[in-house]
Amino acid sequence: MKSINPLDGKVLREYKSFSDDKVDQILHRSQQAYLEWNQTDLSYRSTLLLNLKEQLLKNKNELANLMAKEMGKPIKEGVSEIEKCAWVCEYYAKHGEEFLRPKSIETDYEKSEVHYCSVGTILAIMPWNFPFWQVFRFLAPNLMAGNTALLKHASNVSTCSLEIEKIVKQASFPEGVFRSLLIDNSQVEKIIENPNIRGVTLTGSTAAGKSVAKVAGSHLKKTVLELGGSDPYIILADANIKKAAMLCAKSRLINGGQSCIAAKRFIVLEGVFDAFISELKEQMQSKIIGDPLSSQTQIGPMARFDLRDELYEQVKKSIELGCKCVLGGQTPKGEGAFFEPTILTDVTKEMPAYSEELFGPVAVVIKVKSIEEAVQVANETSFGLGAGIFSENKKLAYELASSGIDAGACFINDFVKSDPRLPFGGVKESGYGRELGSFGIYEFVNIKTICLS
Repeated sequence: MKSINPLDGKVLREYKSFSDDKVDQILHRSQQAYLEWNQTDLSYRSTLLLNLKEQLLKNKNELANLMAKEMGKPIKEGVSEIEKCAWVCEYYAKHGEEFLRPKSIETDYEKSEVHYCSVGTILAIMPWNFPFWQVFRFLAPNLMAGNTALLKHASNVSTCSLEIEKIVKQASFPEGVFRSLLIDNSQVEKIIENPNIRGVTLTGSTAAGKSVAKVAGSHLKKTVLELGGSDPYIILADANIKKAAMLCAKSRLINGGQSCIAAKRFIVLEGVFDAFISELKEQMQSKIIGDPLSSQTQIGPMARFDLRDELYEQVKKSIELGCKCVLGGQTPKGEGAFFEPTILTDVTKEMPAYSEELFGPVAVVIKVKSIEEAVQVANETSFGLGAGIFSENKKLAYELASSGIDAGACFINDFVKSDPRLPFGGVKESGYGRELGSFGIYEFVNIKTICLS
């Protein structure tokens, strides 16, 4: 398992996968830790989550530096990511007790209540693109709920994975409540099958989600899947084009475009198409590309060279099939897994750029003649994670968002963001279940009915 700096291709660290025996020992220890952890009171768990928040903030610069080296995230974005992790810890520390408090239901019984009880150890299978945030948005609610947790992180961010374990220990959580598993993908199935695992959450590709769901389902274990996305952003004729282009470019280029909820398809009414292209091109051209450790850098290298090459092939094939490349489309000369900010137009259904997720700084802009066509194109995808609508007619945009767009989230006059206070997740091949908000803490608890007569 190699940690490779995508800026220069040099190996930072190498790790050996844990043996099956070591994994079995960790699983046993996690179950033993759970039997004690689930008996702790909520105020104690809340205190430790606030400790965890403080440890994250204390170490945010070092952790951002690690992300910059291990997967190419610009240092400023890395700092923001750690601050967001601290926020989600604080959110569940402050609201978890309220969410988990038994709720009375009026029935014919003397007393009837709903209780929210922990279930055991939850396995998290997480991706490399947000090495800390993806983990903490699962970890904070589950620790608050009284579950224990195991992390199988992407192998290229193994150092980040171990740092998370270290920080949890520094926050005084009991031994065994959270552990990182440095394991091969081939070991995952056996872990899911282990009786000590009570649920699985995965953020990753649709193919990975289907594979995990199949194994977990055969053992009747709950799963939450946050998978790929091809988020559509509709630009209506009355939109503020300058503002829309600025926000769309920002969404498309955050984390080098390597985000499930990044804006990916821009569906633009023909009357404002040329103006939007012009503004979007200006925005994307203005970004500073370079060393992610520089505070000036806005776009770093992609996380891995193979991912950069795969994106290039998708773009190249789409161009060969007839789409127009308005900007970029190439891998710059020199070191690093860089890919130029790219804009593609005249994209049709047979092209990879139309139907596949482009996980990098590539914007697909599609011209439509009507609002009805815009909604049709927006929904004409196997994905359904996020979506955006830009319009000065807020009533119309609200109606389209609430009843027209088939996605887990739809933001009006802004780009899609995850927020500890709001449920996050998708539909169709973008997965199922929800993270964050009160909904996120209920995914892996036993919602138990208690009646007294």
